[in-house]
Amino acid sequence: MPTSAHPIARCIAAGALLCGASAFAHVALPPGGATAGSDYEAAFRVGHACQGAKATTGLTVRLPPQGFTLLDVPARTGWKIERDAGTVRWTADSAASALPADQPAEFVLRGRLGSTPGPLYFKVLQHCDTGSTDWAQLPSGAAGEKLPLPAARLDVLPPGVAAVHVQDGWVRASVPGQRGTGAFMKLQAPAGARLVAVESPAAGVAEVHEMKLEGDVMRMRAVDALPLPPRQTVELKPGGYHVMLMDLKQALPAGSTVPLTLRFKDAAGADARLEVELPVRSAPAQAAAGAGHRH
Repeated sequence: MPTSAHPIARCIAAGALLCGASAFAHVALPPGGATAGSDYEAAFRVGHACQGAKATTGLTVRLPPQGFTLLDVPARTGWKIERDAGTVRWTADSAASALPADQPAEFVLRGRLGSTPGPLYFKVLQHCDTGSTDWAQLPSGAAGEKLPLPAARLDVLPPGVAAVHVQDGWVRASVPGQRGTGAFMKLQAPAGARLVAVESPAAGVAEVHEMKLEGDVMRMRAVDALPLPPRQTVELKPGGYHVMLMDLKQALPAGSTVPLTLRFKDAAGADARLEVELPVRSAPAQAAAGAGHRH
């Protein structure tokens, strides 16, 4: 199935826009999704305690009625785990093991996803030393809808669509006659992956490059693959890892967009890709200052 045929396979990685993720949920799953039919490690991130509370003392996850089969719940030091066919609950053994409001943490369970792509929602009840918060609201589909207490969302993707989250992407503007420029973004793969290739109709050649300071000279080299450790953000930025677009077909003025196809190998070695549309911007002053390099 071509990735362009699936609505999650193409996104605009601009500003704070997130592709297929709830940006503001305070109990949320890592952005990027997961492949249909795969084993999935659901890591629910608790960002803070309930309103007016000092600590999270428990977490109850209500599993989707379809599309997810619970396999295992890893032990968590200082917490008791209770599970049945429809819920998983963690409870702090004591006030000392409760999660302080200012210390984000993950609560992990493992399961197997169904074969049907589409969104899955996990309703999560957060128990605190004072009160509780039920992250259980589901979207209605209304335009511009913002839910104050959204359920944790997982985008289940068809095979071939990379389970990778792209954020804050942009391409440095170029002028007529300029042969190359850079593309930058933040990448996160919930289950881990490797970025192995990039393509763009705007350039004859697109490669992942690394810049390193050797002595007093900034040198650049192409890399065969860029590892994305599970649930860690890897930033492609000026002066570090970035996508180099060479043999530009035309000038890229600020305000335009550039399509890129990002090709990955997932943790199991399967090929997948993601198509993004990046905005073109003038280079920030700090980026322009470090633009010089040698191969």
